[in-house]
Amino acid sequence: MPRLADTALSLLDLAPIRDDGGPAQALQNALALAQHAEALGFTRFWVAEHHNMDGIACSATAVLVGYLAAGTRQIRVGAGGIMLPNHAPLVVAEQFGTLATLYPGRIDLGLGRAPGADHHTARALRRDRLGSDDDFPADVEELQALLGPAQPGQQVIAMPGVGTEVPIWLLGSSLFSARLAARKGLPYAFASHFAPAYLHEAIRLYRDNFQPSAVLDKPYVMIGVPLIAAPSDEEAEFLATTAFQRVLALLRGESRVLRPPVASMSGRWSRQEQAAVGDFLGLAVIGGPEKVRARLEVLLEQTGADELIFTGDLYEPAARLRSFEILAGLR
Repeated sequence: MPRLADTALSLLDLAPIRDDGGPAQALQNALALAQHAEALGFTRFWVAEHHNMDGIACSATAVLVGYLAAGTRQIRVGAGGIMLPNHAPLVVAEQFGTLATLYPGRIDLGLGRAPGADHHTARALRRDRLGSDDDFPADVEELQALLGPAQPGQQVIAMPGVGTEVPIWLLGSSLFSARLAARKGLPYAFASHFAPAYLHEAIRLYRDNFQPSAVLDKPYVMIGVPLIAAPSDEEAEFLATTAFQRVLALLRGESRVLRPPVASMSGRWSRQEQAAVGDFLGLAVIGGPEKVRARLEVLLEQTGADELIFTGDLYEPAARLRSFEILAGLR
């Protein structure tokens, strides 16, 4: 079974906006975190496409990936992910082909089939484009072809993009993408940082049905883990109330800006809301160094994951940097 010391560690960021800040500060904080992750030896730094959310500044995902890649030197940078139904595959191929041309060997392209937004925003994004989420397998196929070598008689070429073969990952929080990733022989990332319910079933399904491909000869699984690490368990529990408040706001349809930690969540949520937040963050690792190490070792034993990708909703940027520094020090 994998051990923490031997497991690739990566970060997923949403460029969170604080209640006293704005998007410019959030984007600068994202770059500072990417540079910190690079210095700590993390494998990759991803950002995820979201729209119409006042607390998240990563809507123009490809643009942000370029900003982060320009500000770092070695760490892999990418999308975790691009919500493919929102975009024509040719546009994605051109964007990420351009990134791969500018930063060769450093760009990842994770693909999801959800809109990353409410249905009103999804309609605004897609306008009169035909198709739906059900077209995802065909869109993935088209995107792979556009990023692959040019074929005789090919009428549409992504330039830049053709021949770059940007590594594609399939992302998911259910079983659909697990099946598709297995059939296509692609690496698979499960969104257990917010939807852990199907984690073990999805991993089993992916591994049992995996078919080797030109890009991968055996299954490769990455799982998302919310992390709040601090010098002590007590401080970590205090800092985690920022994440609790954010998920609670999501469930209530309220503003999702980051709010400062509070001494207690008592009186801030109902019993049902507390349970719902607990389900959302069911895989969260919150604690001091030894508790974090123990929880992660158990998680690796249970899942056999090849890579862990961490999120961390902490209010103070310095506390977020410290959280991932503590994680890196456990290896």
